[in-house]
Amino acid sequence: MKKIFVITLSILLFSCSKKSVPKPDNLIDKDVMVNIIYDTAVLQATDGIDAYKLAQNNLVIADYIYKKYNIDSVIYYQNHKYYASDLRVYKNMYKEVLTKIEAAKIEVDTLIQQKNKGKILKEIPLID
Repeated sequence: MKKIFVITLSILLFSCSKKSVPKPDNLIDKDVMVNIIYDTAVLQATDGIDAYKLAQNNLVIADYIYKKYNIDSVIYYQNHKYYASDLRVYKNMYKEVLTKIEAAKIEVDTLIQQKNKGKILKEIPLID
């Protein structure tokens, strides 16, 4: 019984130890990473609804993000892993993304209402 307790305690100690992910050489600022996650979320949502529009414009989501933010897949994944290694920071980043999505939704809903009333006739931008 004592061996089981020691093994269980050892597993808990090792599983709860903080594994540090090294800081990437090309660290992306946290606010920029929030924008990258936001843009990716919006484009993925668009892909799920209007995939033909993305295909029509030859838009590949990952390529668009890499070009817009002047990064490559290695830089993106290193930074994503780095920020995800700290759950508190990562959670706050996603809260910021959700706040931006809610703000964009309110803006889009307002523009749609105005358009339905005939007040505006312009496209509704979601991403800069």
